[in-house]
Amino acid sequence: MLRSLKDLERYTVAATDGDVGAVVNFLIDDERWAVRYLVAETGSFFENRRVLISPISFRQTDWATRTFHVQLTVEAVKSSPGTDTDRTVSRQHEVALAQHYRYPYYWESPGVWGIGAYPGELANLGWSTPPVNGETPIVESHLRSVNELRDYHVEGSDGEIGHVKDFIVDDRTWEVRYLVVQTSAWWLGKRVLIAPRWATSIVWSERKIHIRKNREEIRSSPDWDPNAAINREYELRLYDYYGRPVYWSDDRPVEATVPR
Repeated sequence: MLRSLKDLERYTVAATDGDVGAVVNFLIDDERWAVRYLVAETGSFFENRRVLISPISFRQTDWATRTFHVQLTVEAVKSSPGTDTDRTVSRQHEVALAQHYRYPYYWESPGVWGIGAYPGELANLGWSTPPVNGETPIVESHLRSVNELRDYHVEGSDGEIGHVKDFIVDDRTWEVRYLVVQTSAWWLGKRVLIAPRWATSIVWSERKIHIRKNREEIRSSPDWDPNAAINREYELRLYDYYGRPVYWSDDRPVEATVPR
């Protein structure tokens, strides 16, 4: 199912023996466009620490009570490697997290989740052993804060289109399917969906995402009602309009919850 990341903020993260805290942010892989970590703000038990929780650890999600249940203990989360989520999370820190939770590295194979189709599959595969020499290669992690990416400007071939307001993700693979772009400066509150993989370039230093479409083409794209669910029929029209191959390989109906 497709879901709005903004709607998932403040969800409770529940360990097997108690609550850990509430979701306040997400870290997205800007190379493969998947949510790699939830950033949870813990309570006084953790001295208001922020911790990273991978979808690999998810047991189930209770959408009614807005709770992510994870296959971790409170103590395991409490003793996880500390991080400053206001700064770039390095690959070395990701290695430390994976070894702490004994999860395989998702970046060792070309798939979105390495050798697993879904993040939960990696939890059953066992952890990756460190390199033989004990050193971690210095590799860029490609992680970006959702709070940082919101309000990035989206530029068409002939000028600014709008800015990013939200992200629509698949709650099975945790891939980012769409950027929600607010165009109200020109088109009276209209919001449009653009798949992040359709971007021709992203200039991080300028906080700009470039799309190879002009403003009129974006304005004329299939109307999206933010108060209605996204279904496969709408997605087919959207992909057909942009002349892009669809990302799915079956005909199962898919709907999204209403973004807030």
